[in-house]
Amino acid sequence: MAAPALTARVRDVVEPVAVAAGLFLEDVEVHGIGPKVVVRIVLDLDEDEVGAVDLETIATVSREISDALDGIDELDSEYTLEVSSPGTSRPLTEPRHFRRARGRLVTLALHDGRTVTGRLTQVEPATVTVAPEPVAAKKGGPTKARPPVDVALADIAHGWVEVELARAMTVDLGPEDDDDEDED
Repeated sequence: MAAPALTARVRDVVEPVAVAAGLFLEDVEVHGIGPKVVVRIVLDLDEDEVGAVDLETIATVSREISDALDGIDELDSEYTLEVSSPGTSRPLTEPRHFRRARGRLVTLALHDGRTVTGRLTQVEPATVTVAPEPVAAKKGGPTKARPPVDVALADIAHGWVEVELARAMTVDLGPEDDDDEDED
């Protein structure tokens, strides 16, 4: 089976496993021939969820994917399976990537040469809203909030999530993301 056909076959087998686990199948790659075949699967949370796929879920789904792939005759029994999540280095290239990055610090490089950096607070079908980080007028002085910036998705040349090691997400994403139910 040719590589594109095998990749499509792997995708067809893996996608139901991912969906059953509540995950989105982001990418499938199949490289090599014979016992040197490497199958790379990238899984992500549903686009409306914020956070990351945890390692326990990746491990569980990896076993289920391996079992499913064992039924593909075209794969050598000694293929290497790599299952991962997109990680922080994934560029923001599709609307679902922006929805997944809500609440995160992002940098957007625009086609006109400008860059916008701030918290991604809202994603609409054609635009995203970024809240720039507050700035201090003077060193040690009070910070001054800056107004949110709306950016058309069509104006974004490149976008990426900035890695933050010490900040917890504290952005209010609105009522649709509130999991708390009012109890009377």
